[in-house]
Amino acid sequence: MANAQSVPSKFVVSGPAAREILDSTTINLETAERITMACERLARERGVSISVYVLDNDGNDVYIHRMDGEMWVNTATAEMKAKTALQIRGPSKERMNRVIRNPSEEWQQIELGVFSNSGGLPIIVDDQLIGAIGVGGSAPRIAEGWSDEICAHKAMTEVMGTQPPLIEDIPRPQTPVVAVVPRFTVDSPPASSLPPEFVVSGAAAAGIKNGAQISGDAARNVALACRAWATERGDTMSLTILDPSGVPVHGERMDGQVTSGIEAAKLRAQTALQSRTPTSVRGAGLANRPYGLPRSVLLFRWHLEPGGLPIVVDSQMIGAIGVGGSNDDEACAIAGLQSVFGDRVTVPVYPN
Repeated sequence: MANAQSVPSKFVVSGPAAREILDSTTINLETAERITMACERLARERGVSISVYVLDNDGNDVYIHRMDGEMWVNTATAEMKAKTALQIRGPSKERMNRVIRNPSEEWQQIELGVFSNSGGLPIIVDDQLIGAIGVGGSAPRIAEGWSDEICAHKAMTEVMGTQPPLIEDIPRPQTPVVAVVPRFTVDSPPASSLPPEFVVSGAAAAGIKNGAQISGDAARNVALACRAWATERGDTMSLTILDPSGVPVHGERMDGQVTSGIEAAKLRAQTALQSRTPTSVRGAGLANRPYGLPRSVLLFRWHLEPGGLPIVVDSQMIGAIGVGGSNDDEACAIAGLQSVFGDRVTVPVYPN
């Protein structure tokens, strides 16, 4: 317990929230958010985009953010890097270097659920693990002092002070080019009737060939408004926002939330996305027709409680939101959406 007591409370869940989860050694939302924002700022200064995953020391999502223009693989690898750093209690690059030395070892690492790539770091304060971070999405330029891992390391240094030095980068062996790589480019962004502050736009939209995804900034602002709504009521919540293809754009876990709230938020967002309706619609419908319950829950893995909404702006679906763990998840989600999109967003109506 000595180590736990030595961790500065400004970095970890503390007070009543820590007592609620029986843990005072796990990274808090404020620290995870500050690290992510610092890494995102560094990426913008370099003219690149990134995806960031911050996990607590139990592997729960604490803060997720995907910058505009990032693709599924960038977000997925950020998550895998964070999970790897948490699992091995060290930099994911350590396993990458082992695979570079002995390529056949990667099969074993995959079987163990380890992603052998650079960009994942444990988050350690005073010899206490409080979480892990994974960054993905940008090509490394080590000679210029840039990589996903360097971004995470610099961001953690900025927020928490001096960090352990990064381990050596082992150059990959050069392999001959045996196949011509095709090019697939789009010069101009797709047309969109929605304002650029609502959706991915410009070069980022051209890169992903999609102008109908909720933007990273809009998603973050929705979360901030939902967070403020919960805080004003002495409450907490977990939140997930997905793009129309189901890829996370933003997510966060307020201090004091447990795994069930985090997982409920994910399931509600996914249910709203797949069904194109609020999760409260599915729950009410099944209350009226209980025989459909096994099909919806077991086959579709749909969540039937309120708190999940498709994000529909000017009749265009640009994503989905799921909120869990609060006293009124659907109201929190609505407050967040209306704060950003006003009366242009569609929300549930309950007839008398």
